[in-house]
Amino acid sequence: SPRTGDQSKTELMLNHLVRGMQDAGAGIEVVHLREKKIKNCIGCFTCWTKTPGKCIHKDDMTTELFPKWLAADLVVYATPLYFHTMNAAMSAFIERTLPVAQPFFEKNASGKIYHPLRNRLPPAVWLSVCGFPDESEFNALSDYLNNTLEGPVVAEIYRTTAERLAGDFPEEIINDVLNATEQAGRELVESMQVSAATMERIRQPLVDTDFFIRMGNLYWKTCINEGVTPKKFQEKKMIPRPESLEDFMIILPFGLNSEAAGDREMILQFNFSGDVNDSCYFTVRTGEVEAEQGSFPNPDITISTPFGLWMDIMTRKADGRQMFMEQKYTVSGDLEKMTQLFDKGE
Repeated sequence: SPRTGDQSKTELMLNHLVRGMQDAGAGIEVVHLREKKIKNCIGCFTCWTKTPGKCIHKDDMTTELFPKWLAADLVVYATPLYFHTMNAAMSAFIERTLPVAQPFFEKNASGKIYHPLRNRLPPAVWLSVCGFPDESEFNALSDYLNNTLEGPVVAEIYRTTAERLAGDFPEEIINDVLNATEQAGRELVESMQVSAATMERIRQPLVDTDFFIRMGNLYWKTCINEGVTPKKFQEKKMIPRPESLEDFMIILPFGLNSEAAGDREMILQFNFSGDVNDSCYFTVRTGEVEAEQGSFPNPDITISTPFGLWMDIMTRKADGRQMFMEQKYTVSGDLEKMTQLFDKGE
């Protein structure tokens, strides 16, 4: 992936797979193709004629990566999904493995014509992530792997809605996906396959499709309106800007510190004016926040505010404390608990 660190969900998944493989005793070398000099294949067929098995290019692929690739017991190819297949860096690598093939033609038992190999191909694991929620996003890549590439593909590890692996998504679900990815690494070393149960945990749904569409559109609208890239959005710890009461009721729970409720139940009431003239309340328990439209009798905290102002506060365009001092909105009830509710340690 061209992205690194917590920006790259490909790298996140790969790191956990590698950890599991190392736990099972494998010796691992991780190669970041973005750091290597790999020239594009120019289709000269020198590797088939003048220098059989050796590419004309003198770069990291010829001098380092190709020999290591041939010698490996197992190769893991990790790539973000670009246009339903691998990205350019991985494609360049794959194309440069052409010297492993011979130019001659043979036909297998099913009648398919192929090039015989001059070397044994290492078994392959393909790992890929995408932003969409549908498993079918990987169909084209899977078809390519199983109908174009020679050599055994022992596992295909795909993760949809990968961006949900970071942020405020329920931690227990994220941890289960990543722990299952580590388990897959152990299984690959021990048996050269991934069990159906482990794969099911890796691929478990992370989001409802309607929720995905709604929140995804709010996210991109916020990026566009604020003139920020996804990287800057994450660095600034921004959130999608709600456009309606329903949006607000979905998003706010991710920003509340439910631990502030302690051993009791707390009710947080919002009364909005302006663009949205409506009310809603949140029932906060340790580890859980539920939203309801309307008013609750005798809430612990009531915030009365213009809708647009509170959205500015949520998205950090306005300072909540300053707006309170200027009496732009009012709060009644337990102010100390309110401070704790909105403090997630960020």
